[in-house]
Formats: sequence, C-alpha cells, structure tokens
Amino acid sequence: MSHSSPSSRKKVILTGGAGFVGTTLALAFRRLRPEWDLLAIDNLIRPGSEGNRVRLKAAGIAFRHADLRVRSDIDSLPKADWLIDAAANASVLAGLDGQGDASGSRQLIEHNLGGTIDLLEYCKRHRAGFLLLSTSRVYSIPELASIPVDLLDGAYTPDPARRAEWPAGLSEEGVSTAFSTRPPVSLYGTTKLASELLALEYASAFGFPAVINRCGNLAGAGQFGRIDQGIFAYWINAWLHKKSLKYIGFDGRGHQVRDCLHPDDLAELLVAQIDDPEIGKSPALQNVSGGRDRAISLRNLSEWCEKHLGLHAVETVPQTRPFDIPWMVLDASVARARWNWAPKHSLESIFAEIADHARAHPRWIETCLAES
Repeated sequence: MSHSSPSSRKKVILTGGAGFVGTTLALAFRRLRPEWDLLAIDNLIRPGSEGNRVRLKAAGIAFRHADLRVRSDIDSLPKADWLIDAAANASVLAGLDGQGDASGSRQLIEHNLGGTIDLLEYCKRHRAGFLLLSTSRVYSIPELASIPVDLLDGAYTPDPARRAEWPAGLSEEGVSTAFSTRPPVSLYGTTKLASELLALEYASAFGFPAVINRCGNLAGAGQFGRIDQGIFAYWINAWLHKKSLKYIGFDGRGHQVRDCLHPDDLAELLVAQIDDPEIGKSPALQNVSGGRDRAISLRNLSEWCEKHLGLHAVETVPQTRPFDIPWMVLDASVARARWNWAPKHSLESIFAEIADHARAHPRWIETCLAES
C-alpha cells in the first residue's frame, strides 16, 4: 500500500469525528481533498455532537457510530490508508473525580490510552498510517511553572533578563519538543504521552508511518468550550451572555497566556503530512500551534471582549490550582520548516468567528456547561 501519492483516492478514517475538532477537520478535508474516501467515527457521548453528525451528513461525509473503548467497534472498521486520531477526553482536570473501578481516572485511561492501543492494532493489521493529535499537556508541569516570567502589556512572558534560568527546550519561539516531559503532566497528559510512545514503537516494529502532532489550544466556532478546555470559546460565549467568569490563580488578574490555532489551519498541515512521499522514512514528532503571534492572556482576551461585546465583570480568585501554569506557547518551527506550513487564521478572525456563532446560538453556553 502506498502512503505517498497526493493524487490517489485515499481512504481515511477520522476518530472523534463529531467533536468540534473532528467535525471542523472533516469539513476542511472535504474542501481540500474532495477525492478522499473519508469516514468519521464518534461515540456521540458529548452534548452537541449529534448536531455535528447532522453537519457531516449534509456535507456528504460518511459517519459511523463507534466507541474506541469497544474493541469490536474498531475491528469492524473498513480498511483504510490513514487513520487520524482526533478522539480524546481532552481536559487536564479529567479523571480527578470519582472513586473505584468506575472512576473518571479509569474511564480516562480506557478512552485515551486503551483506545489508542486498539487503533494501533488496526493500523498494524491493515498497514494504515497513523496520525495522532496529541497535546501541549505532555510537557512537565513543574518545569512549565518554573519559567521565570515578566509582565508586559497585560500578559506574562518569559523574562529575558533571567534567560539563564529558562528550562531546556524553551526559546523565544516557545516550548519545543526538547522540553521536559517529566511527571507530573496530569493524567490526561500522561495518557497522551504514553499514546505517542506506543504509536512510534508500533510504527517502528510493524512498518507503518506514524505522525505525532502536539497541538496547542484549538479554537473556533462551534467549540464546546468550558473553563478547563476550549477556554477561548468558553470565555467569549460566557462574556456575551453575562455568565460568571473568574481569573483563577497567580495574581488573579488574568495575565496567564496560551496560544491559539484554528482547526482549519491544522487540517492543511495534516493534508500535507498525508501527501508527503517521505512521511514513512523518519519519525515525525512536532508541535503544532499558533505560536507567539497567536498567543494571548485572559486579560487581553477580556479587553477584546469588552471592545466587541460590551462591559462585563470578571471575579478574582488568586488561589492557583495544581495544574495551572502561567505561560504556554508552543514552538511550531519544525512543522513550519518540514511542510512549509503556517497558520492563516489570526486571533482576531478566530475570536470574531466564535462571537458570531455565540450570537447566532444564544443557548450554546448551556450546551457546553451541560458537559460539566
């Protein structure tokens, strides 16, 4: 089986296909590679995912109900050239509540890690390429928390005057893949890191290509935003509809910073990776993010919201939670260099898209909060 011809009619399976990222990717693939035979799968457990299935159907994208925790669901999938894994319980706080065998921690591991193992077995059986959407949360929380920061224009930034104290793997471009992954990284981050290692081992042992993309914050219209994930969509929706908002941790003024990337820009990179004739010849592990140019603090996001959506008060909660970090911007220079890739969506366009969707769907914030 060839993984390299851009013009071939590739068969591609996309897990998590009815989530925000999966749906946006599927619709983008339909535009970018209409010749692909694309199948989206999802277990439809998230509020709002049923509506995304309707969107996929309207776009002519095949859909199948399947749960990664059910091995027979994966075993029954048709043969494909590539499997893109966009399914995950994606919260850094996931798995921290509940007790006993049915606890959230076990569910998290079964879904994020156990599901990955069955997907890799599928790739082994069918010689399919494997493309994993991983996360910035594989990086060490203590190391990230130790970055010395300065305050500039309402946002934290690594302090250039204390460069000698910067951890290894940190540069002006952000956090690179050389940054420490030493625990703790959260249960969620650990499941993704373990999935990465297994993917690379399976690819080496059984001779199929594997690509690991450690993604920064993905954001856009239709995201199921909450305080622990999808923070940009959550903040804008909550601001517009005057829901409670809080600056949590550090100085309690919202100076913590994250980067932002639209899934449409991610889709263009994934297409380039699948089309790359050299993709199976060397390991492919890289960060994928909006980078420094698309990074913003909550304080600066509030300023955008006030300008475009009106006044709203934000509470102050200075107590920092165990998994909070002051600054996280990924260095995506490897992805840029290898595939001549760069994001096209600006922060302004992403925020405007989310705000337009929030206005058109005034009850969206309730759908998001129903997941809590």
